[in-house]
Amino acid sequence: MTLRIDISGLPSERMRFAASPLAELTAMLHVLAEPGHHPQFAGWAADVWAGLRPELAERLREAEFLWRSSQADFLIPARPRLTLAEELDDVDRIDDEKYVTAALVTTCGSNRVHFFGASPLTDTTARERALDVAQARGALQEAFAERLLADPAAVRARVRHTLEECAEAFFDGAWADVAVQLATDLRLKNELLRRQGIGAALASVSGAVTLAPDGDCIIVDKVQDKATAARGTGVTFIPSVFGRPHLVAVHAPGWHPVVQYPVAEPSPAEPVSLETVTLRLEALAHPVRLRLLRTLARGPHTTGELAHFWELSPPEVSRHLAVLRRAGLLTARRHGRYVRYTLNLPDLTALGADLLAAVLR
Repeated sequence: MTLRIDISGLPSERMRFAASPLAELTAMLHVLAEPGHHPQFAGWAADVWAGLRPELAERLREAEFLWRSSQADFLIPARPRLTLAEELDDVDRIDDEKYVTAALVTTCGSNRVHFFGASPLTDTTARERALDVAQARGALQEAFAERLLADPAAVRARVRHTLEECAEAFFDGAWADVAVQLATDLRLKNELLRRQGIGAALASVSGAVTLAPDGDCIIVDKVQDKATAARGTGVTFIPSVFGRPHLVAVHAPGWHPVVQYPVAEPSPAEPVSLETVTLRLEALAHPVRLRLLRTLARGPHTTGELAHFWELSPPEVSRHLAVLRRAGLLTARRHGRYVRYTLNLPDLTALGADLLAAVLR
């Protein structure tokens, strides 16, 4: 499962690495809405909530659907500016139909296909479908969707005012704290892009972002099967401190592809690929393999020993051990005539965290 961004024929200057105040504010708002995703910022989130004026806190909860489960596409700029005000001005230039559709997709937690092809602002059927989906999500979502469809200009102005108040309340100080880290990361990425090319720059973004062997496609390892094209527009990569561990990708039709990636921690661990996590889950889904792991957790064993212990045939045990080895859960070492299998306990122990990281990516 991947997101594929077609970059065939794209000039290198169309690959942009730049910091975005609006994208980082959006990442902060997501932390405030979902602190469980970001335990390293739990203390910061608690302090911010404690210091917010009640009116602003209420407005954040009112519009949190724009950044809680996913981020509205217009909050991750394709062409980052130096200031939050400039980026908000760019958002103001987006037409109502595009803004409302993006907002409804995040508010309703629904696939864009529910709205694409007809505007809920002008098409009665599309409008009713959008409101039905919002109602199924909850009363708050329904109320927000109703306001958005009834008076998009008023909702847009209210969202902008809320974001501007966030700047004064907590963003300006937090942005100053992370600016140096973001600038350092950008210097590295742009130097790699200039000297070694897109492959090296992508490798430094994340182990979950790679260049296809033919160089015509960027592959993002995420729990989705999507594709988009950057021809004629380019791709923008935005570093984020508060976005860790998420890889946020703007890929919907009509939007410039953007990837917001987490700036690496001082000693980053290479992310385990979704393919590896899937292999391990499938390997553990068979009761015989769980029995074999139970024995191997107590120490190294040969195929014959495992077959005798569990009253299985050696060929059957070998087949199950091969599955576990392909998943990286076992190590085989030869000792004279015998091959002994050892459980890779650290990888098995980390599976839960690896699965969570792959899902949140």
